[in-house]
Amino acid sequence: MMNLIRVVALWLVCAAMVQAEPLTLPRDQRPEWLRRDGIVMAGSWEPLLFRVRRDGAETYTPTEEQIAAYRREHSAEMVAQLKDLGVNFVMAHCFKGGGLEAERESMADAVQFAKLCRDAGLRVGVYCDSATLMWDLFFKEKPEAKDWIVLGPDGKPLTYGRATYRYFRDRNHPEAEKYYQKVVRFAVEEIKTDLVHLDNYFMGPGWDSNSVERFRSYLGKTFSPEELRKAGVTDLASVKPPQPGADGLLRYAWADFTAQSLADSYRSMGRFARSLRPGILMECNPGPVRPTIHLPVDHGRLIQGGEAYWDESGAVVFRDGKLSSHIRTFKVGRRMNNMVFAYVTSPREAAESMAFNLDCLGAICWFEYGKLVERPGVDKPMSAELTPSVRFFHRRRDLFRDAEVVADAAVLRSFPSQVFGGPEQGAVTAAVEEALILGRVPFQILYDHQLTDLDRYRTLVLAGCVAMSDEQIESVRRYVQAGGRLAIVGPAATHDPWMRLRGEPAFADLPEDRVVRAKKGADYAAVVGSACGGLSATVIGPSGLCAEFTSQPNRRLIHLVNYREDGPAADVSVEVGIPEGRKVRTVSLASPDHEKDLPVEANTREGKARFVVPGVKVYEIAVVELE
Repeated sequence: MMNLIRVVALWLVCAAMVQAEPLTLPRDQRPEWLRRDGIVMAGSWEPLLFRVRRDGAETYTPTEEQIAAYRREHSAEMVAQLKDLGVNFVMAHCFKGGGLEAERESMADAVQFAKLCRDAGLRVGVYCDSATLMWDLFFKEKPEAKDWIVLGPDGKPLTYGRATYRYFRDRNHPEAEKYYQKVVRFAVEEIKTDLVHLDNYFMGPGWDSNSVERFRSYLGKTFSPEELRKAGVTDLASVKPPQPGADGLLRYAWADFTAQSLADSYRSMGRFARSLRPGILMECNPGPVRPTIHLPVDHGRLIQGGEAYWDESGAVVFRDGKLSSHIRTFKVGRRMNNMVFAYVTSPREAAESMAFNLDCLGAICWFEYGKLVERPGVDKPMSAELTPSVRFFHRRRDLFRDAEVVADAAVLRSFPSQVFGGPEQGAVTAAVEEALILGRVPFQILYDHQLTDLDRYRTLVLAGCVAMSDEQIESVRRYVQAGGRLAIVGPAATHDPWMRLRGEPAFADLPEDRVVRAKKGADYAAVVGSACGGLSATVIGPSGLCAEFTSQPNRRLIHLVNYREDGPAADVSVEVGIPEGRKVRTVSLASPDHEKDLPVEANTREGKARFVVPGVKVYEIAVVELE
């Protein structure tokens, strides 16, 4: 048993060391244009041969009409039209998985189109990896790629939904990785891209031979023979991935292995790209941060490999007291110095991105075949109502540049608790996050590796966090000893990371004045506010009004986003803390809805500025200037 403990402890320490060294470029080491200008994106990243097959043809041969429209899309006139819309970044095509030979012509087109964009002053990102192979083309060039395909439990290739001509490939297959390095090299050296886009980071290892062998190796390095024997493994060489619905240690191990495999793949491709150009930006598409962790994606591990990721989920809406938004995705990204790319189709979505995102308004249109529409797969034209938001994002970069989020509390998203502890644990975490968003509490979302960086927060929230390592527990204890406080919802640290029951809960002996404990279903916003001993900023307004709080050296900014569709949020009361030794010089309101900032009368007392925002149609920024 002691050998097992040492092995697991060593593995946890090694994992923590890997996670402590993200590849994400610090913001001051990124290209200056990104800090200066931010990103307003337009996209069209599908090569012509793929579009033909996607749209129903049995072959990859385009019609004359398709070729003509494709040429218009790749013209200087198209670039000028995008620039006139306020676009400063174009996401274009490079490689879709048909093979370097099959896609040679379209890759050459990408080189020329990228040059047109650069000549017009636009930055460029390119789509380099779909995680799939158009196998009927690709296997002609690389017959051995049949061994790169991800297989399901039945031994059959996993396809991209109904697109049976697309097989998912194993991102961790060494030969496949070497091949895709050629694609990235082309993107960096020939296209001279500013950003590499890697799509579909939601498909992990499968039941193919490479995945199985890697899983066996993982088990042998992570667990002792005795632990494996108790899990029913007597012959490591015969182990297969657990079947869907299985339980126990093998399921936990497979979950961890698949999440880590995705992160390892992304980091590996990023290291290669950085060997070609140290300042290249990396981006992947794992999908949104959902209410709970959805395997095999663990955003906490994955996005440490780059500077941006996609959230292609649907439109934001507030209905019947429930909010559907990108706020979780934005909060996770910003805390980990990642931009989020999302489709922006309305002033409300633009407002949400300006308030919560980092250096990026989003993708304001899709221009396939030269037709400007809201997003891929729709015919609805890009909305002219976006124009004021785009202009505001460019004109008022001073309100966004170098702004840091102000957060009193941090909510931990514990991977082992949510993935191994059952859905009820993740549901508690999600409920607390939702309550803090709707309650306008200044907070951020953390993942396991970030527990060593708690000093900036007044309170750490452990909600549904039943599984924690000894190292994590010690980090939390040090935080409390240094003056931090805990808000604990339900049981906490009752199990180790592999869901083995501890003798007693790890935080049962902490001083009562440092811990606020609450049952499931409590008023979570009030619980966290109490644990914080007051908040840096409070906003009182109708439900459906959300807020984010940021700071600059001589400013405090309160971003107000109204998700309601029944009119402006009226008479919104704001109270914001003022740093000791500073005074309020002015308070004003900035918004896409008015060209000039509007002055607001404020009262300052006991270190706080208090004022009322007369109305929030969609988006207002209360700018508190300090002296």
